[in-house]
Amino acid sequence: MIAGVTALKILMVNKFLYPNGGSETYIFQLGKQLVKMGHKVEYFGMEHKERIVGNRAGSYTSNMDFHAGGVRKLLYPFQIIYSVEARKKLRAVLEDFEPEVVHLNNFNFQLTPSIIYEVKSFDKKRKRKTQLVYTAHDYQWVCPNHMMKIPSTGELCRRCAGGDYSHCSRNKCIHNSGVKSMLGRLEGALYKRLGVYRNVDTVICPSHFMEQALCVNPALEGKTVVLHNFTDKMPENSGAEESGKNYVLYMGRYDKEKGIETLLEVCRELSQIPFVFAGKGALEEKLKEAPNIDNRGFLSGAALEELVKGARFLVFPSEWYENCPFTVMEAQMYGTPTLASNLGGTPELIRVGETGELFEAGNAQELKRKIKELWEDEARCREYAQNCRQVRFDTAQSYCRKLLEIYRGERRSGV
Repeated sequence: MIAGVTALKILMVNKFLYPNGGSETYIFQLGKQLVKMGHKVEYFGMEHKERIVGNRAGSYTSNMDFHAGGVRKLLYPFQIIYSVEARKKLRAVLEDFEPEVVHLNNFNFQLTPSIIYEVKSFDKKRKRKTQLVYTAHDYQWVCPNHMMKIPSTGELCRRCAGGDYSHCSRNKCIHNSGVKSMLGRLEGALYKRLGVYRNVDTVICPSHFMEQALCVNPALEGKTVVLHNFTDKMPENSGAEESGKNYVLYMGRYDKEKGIETLLEVCRELSQIPFVFAGKGALEEKLKEAPNIDNRGFLSGAALEELVKGARFLVFPSEWYENCPFTVMEAQMYGTPTLASNLGGTPELIRVGETGELFEAGNAQELKRKIKELWEDEARCREYAQNCRQVRFDTAQSYCRKLLEIYRGERRSGV
């Protein structure tokens, strides 16, 4: 701990407390770094057999699995809008830990915005203010299905952004279910009317695109600050391996919104180019339709790192508004350029014509042309790779320094 700097007690709130996705990676890495910097960190969310972090009070909500059956599932419609259990369980943690900061992440549906009221109630009881910070990992606060995309048609959509959530139920935007979509509509309308999100002090947006999307909500006016995600991957400085880069890489989920169907169409037509895929998902069987795809399945750690380093370039064809994808950031750290779709916050991570290129999302012909051009222009790929090695993103340490300014109310929102 730096002399003269007061240690903070920080409560990280996220519905999942086990490795499940980007928000979990984010909170675990933040927590570790903040502890290294001398602060105390505890976690609150759902109990789960794979939970890897927690709190001293041992207080968690019961696990809610929307894809499972059973009698308990019948209660979910009443619990995903307002959770008495979440308030009660959080109260035990607040009273035991007494945090100065509560950092919210993904909490809608399973924990519900009712937990914000519990923090404010706790403040009133102890007659002091808890700094309430939220990191927006998705578009939940302006779109009930959190993706700004209609799942049944694939249409990108911002109709609910103005606060009329009837579009959610009309288009069955949540799991293509009329009941779930109606509940999403009710949740959005209820908390808009109550103005609950006004109680949050700062909303961290991992991209300028995210900030623009959220700022249509008047409750968030003047509360947003842009902090791109961080990575502790160090830039690769050696270019000796460039001649061995003999494949195009895709890594991520094999799901429709990730642009897999468009990419598969292109792979089949570019049969002379070898593609390597790393990931898993609902469309995995479709990969067999293209004989030039080498499917390595889900990889992590050193195996994934070597695969990324060995690619001539990465294709990131996502067809929804990605926020600030770690995949694109880390590829550049390994000296691998990216050809990405032009949606969401992804373009903010790429210097077009220097570290990679963009194409129109869903446009198979443009994607095909750009893959072919890049594959045949090894000199351009080498130049892009060298430029990637000059890219710098925040490390966990530098990110946490900025985060601590927010926690202490020293970093102004809106900048």
